[in-house]
Amino acid sequence: MELIIKEGGARLDKALADLTELSRSQANEEIKKGTVLVNGKAAKAKYAVKVGDVISYQVPEEEILEYKAEDIPLDIIYEDEDVAVVNKPQGMVVHPSAGHPSGTLVNALMYHVKDLSSINGVVRPGIVHRIDKDTSGLLMIAKNDTAHNALAAELKDKKSLRKYIAIVHGNLPNDRGMIEAPIGRSEKDRKKQAVTAKGKEAVTRFQVLERFGDYTLVELTLETGRTHQIRVHMAYIGHPVAGDPAYGPRKTLKGEGQFLHAQTLGFTHPSTGEEMAFTAPAPAIFQEILEKLRQKN
Repeated sequence: MELIIKEGGARLDKALADLTELSRSQANEEIKKGTVLVNGKAAKAKYAVKVGDVISYQVPEEEILEYKAEDIPLDIIYEDEDVAVVNKPQGMVVHPSAGHPSGTLVNALMYHVKDLSSINGVVRPGIVHRIDKDTSGLLMIAKNDTAHNALAAELKDKKSLRKYIAIVHGNLPNDRGMIEAPIGRSEKDRKKQAVTAKGKEAVTRFQVLERFGDYTLVELTLETGRTHQIRVHMAYIGHPVAGDPAYGPRKTLKGEGQFLHAQTLGFTHPSTGEEMAFTAPAPAIFQEILEKLRQKN
């Protein structure tokens, strides 16, 4: 892969991390291995890149993983021949990756659900949409390719119902509203998303459920499904999700990650055409914190 530097001054390792999917430490490792060249020659990590420099590096080969069914407890809310609805616990990754080869929702699905759609290959069998590792709640699972195509099309057409509840910082000035701001990869931190003019359309509706002074319980409805959409949008309007390690403040509610739960999921059944809707209670830690906030007010 070749990259042309458009803005000089940064160290080589930082420039490489900013322009690729590599972390800075990974970029450093690649530079040490000699797989990174500047204008055809090896350079050190501290080299200050110049405008017009051509950086070339060998894209690391993806680790080939063997995905296995694992007997992990799974809360299956609904299941038939075409679809399943599961309540993903907080802390569980949706599908395997180099950093998470096991213990994921997919590993559990392979054990508990006999058939899964093959559209997303062996990495994400049955997975129509995702939620973050530390976000809990409902996900629809496709058990065959026909169902998968129908559910994915409904998501794309913004016809599916996806409602979340979240505890956010501060006291929102309005009881309800709509956040319409494009989301894309952050130019400052490649591992984060941000509201940016170069991003894709993103729309989130919110409604206040309870107010606690320093915190607010809100219901959020997704009209689009961008990566980290709710977390980015709420931070953008100055009310980040409590417990969010990436987009929120350090001083926040203590939990196991962001207080965000996919509570309601609705879709049209791909075979029967029936309108289906499901709800799942928030995790115990979420409910405990809510009770503590209520007792203070």
